[in-house]
Amino acid sequence: MHCPFCGAAETKVIDSRLVAEGDQVRRRRECLSCKERFTTYESAELLMPRVIKQDGTRQPFDDQKLRSGITKALEKRPVSVEEIESAINAIKYRLRATGEREIKSINIGEEVMCELRRLDQVAYVRFASVYRSFQDINEFREEIDRLANNGATPTTSA
Repeated sequence: MHCPFCGAAETKVIDSRLVAEGDQVRRRRECLSCKERFTTYESAELLMPRVIKQDGTRQPFDDQKLRSGITKALEKRPVSVEEIESAINAIKYRLRATGEREIKSINIGEEVMCELRRLDQVAYVRFASVYRSFQDINEFREEIDRLANNGATPTTSA
């Protein structure tokens, strides 16, 4: 770590502490040349895979797009913000855990449906109707029947 005051390359860590609920390490450093002290923050860089859209184009993973889709489906439903954040984190964890550099958007949609099915069945049907482009009431009925036949709270797939 270069000293921000004199630019020297040699610094030493004099104190380290976990911050941000254990997601970051705060380090107090001292420059061995000018003796100035400064603070750095260290966190893991967890890269999300790039998304391969249905038309074959590729784009960076968009955390806000994921959050927006889930939030819209859960609008006016009795699901807490903590449950929503937990679902988003679970989806992101499973996507990173694949170890793939790229992932098809359809796989992301299936992960979202899996979490919504677990959180709220109405939100699940809302999302499925848009995601699968339901054309008529029969497709809604078939999805609701499928949901009812699988029990009230199906388990998620990993």
